Amino acid sequence: MTSRRTFLHTAGLTGLATSLAPNALWAATRSAKDRLGVALVGLGYYSTDLLAPALQKTKNCYLAGIVTGTPEKAEKWKKQYNIPDKNIYSYQTFDQIANNPDIDVVYVVLPPSMHEEYVIRAAKAGKHVWCEKPMAVTAKECQNMIDACAKNKVSLAIGYRLHHEPNTQEWTKALRSGKIGNVLMVSCSAAYYDARTDHWKQKKEMGGGVMYDMGVYVVQGARLATGEEPIAVTAQQYTTRPNVYKNGLDETSMVQLVFPSGARAALQTSYGMNMNYLHVTGSKGTLYMEPYSGYNGQKGVWSHGGRIEHPYEVPMQQAMQMDDDAAAIMAKKPLLVPGEEGLRDIRVVEAIYAAAKSGKEVKLG
Repeated sequence: MTSRRTFLHTAGLTGLATSLAPNALWAATRSAKDRLGVALVGLGYYSTDLLAPALQKTKNCYLAGIVTGTPEKAEKWKKQYNIPDKNIYSYQTFDQIANNPDIDVVYVVLPPSMHEEYVIRAAKAGKHVWCEKPMAVTAKECQNMIDACAKNKVSLAIGYRLHHEPNTQEWTKALRSGKIGNVLMVSCSAAYYDARTDHWKQKKEMGGGVMYDMGVYVVQGARLATGEEPIAVTAQQYTTRPNVYKNGLDETSMVQLVFPSGARAALQTSYGMNMNYLHVTGSKGTLYMEPYSGYNGQKGVWSHGGRIEHPYEVPMQQAMQMDDDAAAIMAKKPLLVPGEEGLRDIRVVEAIYAAAKSGKEVKLG
């Protein structure tokens, strides 16, 4: 990724269904189509192993084009997915995508530090935009992305696959209905051991650090479980591999949130250990999900009896996500996870970093 980022800069590129996520803006497609053409920007692991295979299973959209800085990848994808030459772009020619009617949606799958630039450029090209999480590195960048899409009358969706999958939808709806009474405490963990040492996730300038990546899942878990926005945060961060996670970059983050109702949340996220669960304690019972955010599916149990387990296979979460977003665009309906939802999480993430640095509680407005 370092060489790729250097390549981009030396090439002369410049300037570039929950109650928690209301959407005030969406745009009509440029033409009446049965399916939307999607161009993937960035052909790393997530695009290669999950999004592209998912696009072979979607009903409302399809893989129409790619944007890559690696000619070898372009040739491989061209042959594998029968992508016409006119739908293959480099980062230097990216803006020419504005003239291609085959491409309706640009899906930005780049390191977080590059999201703002390419979302704004895609919006200026008149294309709907899907952006992988985390939405950006700062709340200001998130707002700039939202504003650019609004100005250019295109939609902006953030790639929160869990909002679209049935297990998350079931437990979220059940908690809202009071199945376990008032939510009092949430404990949520999302972590895995990352053996890499030179990925963007280990580079601060590229949006690295666990809180931006896996940390968004635990913030989402707390917000979805309570149905509220946190009003205060304390946090602690550390690394056991300072030769990899340098200059204060967080390998592990532990977070405590306070919500307006008085509910509390204890969150853990890490690149140094394996954890994945959600435990919600209510005034009348509990919910336990494990795994909570895995690609292979989620499983849960209620203390009063009953299980949550809608089985499916990889990469169905990504297919559900893209089909839902494409259907919403074509029907001119609200997106399930608009840019405003991504902005909410990054505001919390910024407060977490501030709290960890200061060692003090940080208030959230």
